[in-house]
Amino acid sequence: MAIAAIRLLLFSGCRKSEILTLRWNEVDFETGSLNLADSKTGQKVVLLGAPALELLASHPRLKDNPYVFPGTIKGSHFVGLAKVWKRIRKRAGLDDVRLHDFRHTFAGIGVSAGMGLPIVGKLLGHRDPKTTARYAHVADDPARTAANRIAGTIAAAMNKNNKGRSAEVMPFAMSAPWW
Repeated sequence: MAIAAIRLLLFSGCRKSEILTLRWNEVDFETGSLNLADSKTGQKVVLLGAPALELLASHPRLKDNPYVFPGTIKGSHFVGLAKVWKRIRKRAGLDDVRLHDFRHTFAGIGVSAGMGLPIVGKLLGHRDPKTTARYAHVADDPARTAANRIAGTIAAAMNKNNKGRSAEVMPFAMSAPWW
């Protein structure tokens, strides 16, 4: 139960409470989404990728329990994830990794792959891109790649402009001096 919950946290970018209190009637396989009645920010729709949907489709359902991750008490949801995660991270040597860090990882991977803050923010349920920016820690390598692409594009345009091409190559050339 705990491993499946951890995987769904990784695959969805959801908060721990959103996954642990997830009910089967909030899972919509037809639209590939979770329709959460209540989250930290209120009601929200979470779009899911194929791995998350596959996990949910193969996950067992307990009769007479509405929760995707049922607890040991009839009709309750699973509550022992923190203890299980503590044992996992100790064994794996990940002492400083929290379950909430999976949400940051989800955002960081999305932004590093070139997805904009508005798209990643929509997946996380953020209304303000500034919130998403705090979540999406961009690694140096993707940022360096972006810097090289941007500078390379500018350098190529400058080289074309210096070879007798018109300033139309770079429309902003009229407002900025060339060094």
